Amino acid sequence: MPNPAGMHDDLERMLLSAEEISARVAQLGQAISRDYADKPLLMIGVLKGSVVFMADLMRAIDIPVQIDFMAVSSYGQGAQSTGMVRIDKDIDISLAGKHILIAEDILDSGKTLSHLMALLATREPASMRVVALLDKPSRRTVDIRADYTGFEVPDEFLVGYGLDYAERYRNLPGVAVLKREVYAT
Repeated sequence: MPNPAGMHDDLERMLLSAEEISARVAQLGQAISRDYADKPLLMIGVLKGSVVFMADLMRAIDIPVQIDFMAVSSYGQGAQSTGMVRIDKDIDISLAGKHILIAEDILDSGKTLSHLMALLATREPASMRVVALLDKPSRRTVDIRADYTGFEVPDEFLVGYGLDYAERYRNLPGVAVLKREVYAT
């Protein structure tokens, strides 16, 4: 495989292959289809990190599903959350009476997701659940967890399959550990 702009030189190791992710996303899609079989589902993707996961997941769901997106940030260009949550793009669809499923790339400290869920709850959805591709419980600072989880992962800086560092690496087909020297400057 070619090494575009030194991308692979920045990776310590692959953590999850594209095949592992695909198999788990299919299982998540089956569970979500079963759980929402009699409910209209609205998936809300949290941009930008969730876009790859959500695209694959919605194709693995075999019931009708509406989608919308929010852009929420707390990291900026750094490796650590700033603790400040900012809504950069809000959803366009009314949530009143809808069953919503928030799609997240990674559940880390939980601060951003907690803030987002509190905001969305004020819009009176019928129900609200979370699906996260990755869960890093060792970093949790608030009491929150996903209803559907792809993989529990170690406390390392992860990139690929939508996850980035400074807007790079999102296009990797799997999830990799980023070398510390890349982000610890």
